[in-house]
Parts: sequence; structure tokens; C-alpha cells
Amino acid sequence: MTDFRVFCQPANHEPAEITLSADESHHLVVVNRARTGDTVVAFDGRGTEWICELVADKKSAATLKVRFAQKARPLPYELTLGQALPKGQFMDAIVRKATELGTTRIVPLQSERTQVHLDGERQDKKTEKWQTAALEAAKQCGNPWLPEIAPLQTASAFMESAKGYDLKLIASLQPGAKSLKAALAAFVAAQSRTPRKILWLIGPEGDFTPAELSQAKSCGFEAITLGPLVLRCETAAIYALSIASYELQNA
Repeated sequence: MTDFRVFCQPANHEPAEITLSADESHHLVVVNRARTGDTVVAFDGRGTEWICELVADKKSAATLKVRFAQKARPLPYELTLGQALPKGQFMDAIVRKATELGTTRIVPLQSERTQVHLDGERQDKKTEKWQTAALEAAKQCGNPWLPEIAPLQTASAFMESAKGYDLKLIASLQPGAKSLKAALAAFVAAQSRTPRKILWLIGPEGDFTPAELSQAKSCGFEAITLGPLVLRCETAAIYALSIASYELQNA
């Protein structure tokens, strides 16, 4: 895979040339030091890639000549992460790793124990920052699909509105929580197929409250164990997505 990847959304679906934005041009030419004649892969975040040649290495308006286009095949499953906001910069890291793992949608959540409170302009800036983190991760790992970063909402409202999923899972340390493998096996036995759309709900520091856990159960979420140890929320998110991805790819 080429070292040079850039993001673009050309107006024409079959462009002969692509002029990059100032930010993408600067990153390609100044940061990555691409030069005229280099091969560059441009992608639109929706699965389309253009294999290009850099024909003008301008720092604010680099130009690519398209050699050919290709459409990436999406994963045979969709993973959605409902993540209660952690403190500090951990949400940035979660977004990056979730993108690397092929997550389709990331929903930031405000839970009862969430210690980070966002509103107005601060919320908009955070969402923009997470979108940038996802884009950077997609470039680095070669993922041609960008995850949707949904607007911040309360955990309670999200639980009530979460529809259309084959499996709705919540990471839990509660007695009786089953393994993901057992949940998948039960679904296959009942439906005679593997699940295509899975939702993972991950709590904040201190986990969801008993009331939130009760609500999740009433909304159809299954309690899933991530092992006997108490994981930090950012570790739990990546672990949950990783085991789901592994099981679904090998189903």
C-alpha cells in the first residue's frame, strides 16, 4: 500500500483530476513530503478510491491526475459504538481505534456518571475534533470508509431510540452476563444466520448506574462480559469492538 493517502469529495464521480483542499494539500506536500510523480490514493470516506499521480505539488492546492478508480467492498457486518464520554483525551483515542477496526458509527453519550459536559460551541468543536481523528486514522490504516460521528445525546434517549440492530449489547460486570460467543451462538441458532448489525454500549468511568443498566435491559440490550477484570472505559471499547470484529469475520 502506498504511503500517501488523502481525503477528498470531488463533485464529479468520475474526475480526471482532483484538486485537494488546503489542509489536505499541506499534509500531503509539507508533512508527508510527496513530490510530483508520486502515487497518491485519494478516498472519499464512502468506499471509493482514486489511484492518482501527483502532478502539481502546491502546498495549498495540490493537483492529482486520476489513473483509475476502484470501489472497496464493505465489511459484511456493521458495528456501532455507543460510548459514554470518558475524561480527558480518551474519546479521541477511542475514535481512532474504532476507525481502525472498521466501526460504522460512533455515538458519543452523556450518561448519569459522565464527568464531561459539553454544550453549544464546545460540543461542535469536540465533534469536529473527533471527525478529524477518524480521518487521520483512516489515512494511516487504509480504511476507505469513514465512520459516522453522531451528535452527542443522553444514554437514556439513545437506548430508547436504538432500533434496527440484530444484537444490542452492553458491556457488564454484573453476575449473569454472558460471553459474546454465547450471544452470537444463540442468535445464529434462533435466526439461522449471523448477525449483520451489532450495537455495543460502553459505560463511562464508574460504569452505568443501576437505573441505566435496568433501562438497557428493558430496551433489549444483552449484558455481555468482557472478562473478570475491571477495564478502563477506553480499553473496554476497543476490546469489545475487537472481539466482535474477530467473531464476525470468522463466523
